[in-house]
Amino acid sequence: MGCLSLKVLLVGVSLSGVLYPLVDFHIRAKTRDQRPNFVIILADDMGWGDLGANWAETKDTANLDEMASQGMRFEDFHAAASTCSPSRASLLTGRLGLRNGVTHNFAVTSVGGLPLNETTLAEVLQQAGYVTGMIGKWHLGHHGSYHPNFRGFDYYFGIPYSHDMGCTDNPGYNKPPCPACPRHDRPVSGHQRDCYSDLALPLYENLSIVEQPVNLSSLAQKYVEKATQFIQHASASGRPFLLYVALAHMHVPLPAAEPPADPQGPGPYVASLREMDWLVGQIKDRVDHTAQENTLLWFTGDNGPWAQKCELAGSVGPFTGAWQTHQGGSPAKQTTWEGGHRVPALAYWPGRVPANVTSTALLSMLDIFPTVVALSGASLPPGRHLDGLDVSDVIFGRSQIGHRVLFHPNSGAAGEYGALQTVRLGPYKAFYITGGAQACDGHTGPEQHHEPPLIFNLDNDVAEGVPLPSGGAQYQAVLPKVRRALADILRDIAGDKVSQADYTHDPSVVPCCNPSRVACRCQAKEQNFLQEETFGH
Repeated sequence: MGCLSLKVLLVGVSLSGVLYPLVDFHIRAKTRDQRPNFVIILADDMGWGDLGANWAETKDTANLDEMASQGMRFEDFHAAASTCSPSRASLLTGRLGLRNGVTHNFAVTSVGGLPLNETTLAEVLQQAGYVTGMIGKWHLGHHGSYHPNFRGFDYYFGIPYSHDMGCTDNPGYNKPPCPACPRHDRPVSGHQRDCYSDLALPLYENLSIVEQPVNLSSLAQKYVEKATQFIQHASASGRPFLLYVALAHMHVPLPAAEPPADPQGPGPYVASLREMDWLVGQIKDRVDHTAQENTLLWFTGDNGPWAQKCELAGSVGPFTGAWQTHQGGSPAKQTTWEGGHRVPALAYWPGRVPANVTSTALLSMLDIFPTVVALSGASLPPGRHLDGLDVSDVIFGRSQIGHRVLFHPNSGAAGEYGALQTVRLGPYKAFYITGGAQACDGHTGPEQHHEPPLIFNLDNDVAEGVPLPSGGAQYQAVLPKVRRALADILRDIAGDKVSQADYTHDPSVVPCCNPSRVACRCQAKEQNFLQEETFGH
């Protein structure tokens, strides 16, 4: 390959309208950069049992199942929290919410986001010469410098938060149903905005709103187009790349498809699961045709299914949280029961990741950050402690050893947000606080404190149905190890550089392409930001 010269210049707009550069760097290379590429795909609210390779009852994920047969399936992989914003913050920082400051979800009117002193995976790789892109749901702050373009991503296309946080003209399937955005002209009201009010969900390309309200039924197709274009252009540029794709699936509202030709066909959840599987398959095909030999594709989920949504929610598989269901409430999303944070996960890299292998190592979304940084040859951010591990040896089939201890923070069902209320130690899982999220029947489980903790042995009780007897030898052998592990991490966090997120609300930060019109309506012509600004001409 001849001498390659690239100049990338992203221009941002401040709140005062002043133009200034986001990224400005010049690279000359005589040969193609052979450092690995990374594609990280994050599903939303997908249950462990929604993946056919995990759960034989599921027959709707043919592409993901094929990826599992061609790569590695992780059986014991966990989200770092069981709700959206904390999970995503941990993926991008390798740090638990108690360290990175993000302990619960940001709102449409949230002033802040992921604290600006935290370093994202995209920033680390961008500084190391990678071209970085994000497609999909951000949910880590959209106001001012919290936008993805200011957090290390050269290119962004997606929605700023969950797609139930704002109205659309095609509200899809939800429980309770959401109305479409109003169409008559009148000023936007200042009342509390949510799925049932006037705020229209925006679609961004970099710093510009290109569609508001976004069309949910065509969003998957747009994500495929932008993701595959990014991979194609990045591969052609000769530079290594990071692409983070945060899907809308399987969060409600589920997109409403065309009326099925067969009335007895799949229901909304299955149809949406198949669409998500198709989307992932399209991205994998593009990787296979352009950069297969040098690209790690890592698929996982942000938390378990949203049981409150009844038949519009996914499957936890065997992780039914039986102890909690007997107390009432859901043991899925928002809880530290296995159904809330054990998620499907796959790694795919032909020639590097062994094919058709199942790893039983105890792993976490927290591990993505240090593993990708290590494989890229970049340097970890100085002066901060990580909760994730470099698990390269696991994904390359050289080890089955993951975490000795893993901590699960409260994400809304019981206790203080972010508190490390549950400890995983080998096959043992200790609960200091239990509680259920809202279930399909509308009930929640009571918050209960346990001292000494409830301890389950997942080796013979994956349903978490019967805790070990507190007077038994097995319990007494595990208890001091659990207490020591919890005390050690709390001491470590206390001595770390801990961030604080700003959760204050201000309606003026609500994104709107045209504040004078109801629902902020606009249909701007999409510009070719991807080609012109990310990779140069």
